[in-house]
Amino acid sequence: MIKQRFLLSWVLACLLIVNSAPADEDVEPAGRGDLLIVVGEAGTSEYGEQFESWANRWEEAAAIGQFQIHTLSDSKQPREEFAKTLKELSKGSDTPLWIVWLGHGTFDGRTAKFNLPGPDITASEVQELLKDCSRLVVSIHCTAASAPFLDALSGENRIIVTATRSGDQVSFSHFGEFLSAAISDLNADLDKDQQVSLLEAFLIASRRVEEFYEADGRIPTENALIDDNGDGIGTRAAAFQGFRVKSKPQNSEQELDGLRAHQQHLIANERDRLLSPEQLARRNEIEVEIESLRSVKETLSEDEYYDRLEALFLQLGELLLPQHFESVEAETEEQREANDDPSSDSPASPEEDSPSVAD
Repeated sequence: MIKQRFLLSWVLACLLIVNSAPADEDVEPAGRGDLLIVVGEAGTSEYGEQFESWANRWEEAAAIGQFQIHTLSDSKQPREEFAKTLKELSKGSDTPLWIVWLGHGTFDGRTAKFNLPGPDITASEVQELLKDCSRLVVSIHCTAASAPFLDALSGENRIIVTATRSGDQVSFSHFGEFLSAAISDLNADLDKDQQVSLLEAFLIASRRVEEFYEADGRIPTENALIDDNGDGIGTRAAAFQGFRVKSKPQNSEQELDGLRAHQQHLIANERDRLLSPEQLARRNEIEVEIESLRSVKETLSEDEYYDRLEALFLQLGELLLPQHFESVEAETEEQREANDDPSSDSPASPEEDSPSVAD
């Protein structure tokens, strides 16, 4: 009975999610977030043209995705302008703040830097500027020697992507080219939900980097990492099978990388664009709770696991379609009471076993 009840709720919640849309479809969606693009010192005109091209791709995608766009390039005081802009964007919001770093990076064995006209900025300095930011921060570092930025910036409510797996990978990075192309390319939509998540773009860009070096007959000098669980370790694309990391972390309670990055889209599909920032944030929280529950399934009794999973799916359905879900939940509660009634000895008929959903 528990499995049947769970299956009913699961199917119902999934149907509600797939077909959900707010009652008033004429409402204009609010801004979905902010994109801050930081273009560093190019060094040569050739590199400058590349960075400009990558920045244009990000700007075009963000405009389609209804993000507010802030681009810092060719500034006479880039550090000061970055600090000022970041202070303004760090104010509380339910929408994410994406920061994309395009340019060159260096590492001297102790300190990683992003190259700017004038004094460069270090990973620890960026962390200091972000420490009071309460928003979800997605920081994407498309430079050589960028891995130490992951170490410095990783934490709760952070998603960090770096082009390299260590500060010692100091050769020019091509990851930024392929990531800027993938973020808006529906060919990178691996789960076919009509939107490209950050995780999907990361996986596709990593694959394109490997193909680039293979076609050139060279050993890759860059291996991108993604970190969204706050452990500061990062995960390479090769560790994923589909959208999940193949092996569990040594700490069984540690959330795997990838889930939160798969929830973030610069260009959302039609369904997600009609959800409010508050709905999106709560939906993402519930999805994380579901994944966390699945990770501890073996430690729970069958009844406890399915009861808790059912409750989460019901919350998900109620969040996305409350007007339909109120009547369904009432009928489900009546069915539960009938199942628990000891005076009821006769089995339920097929008509009584399933709640009806009005057309």
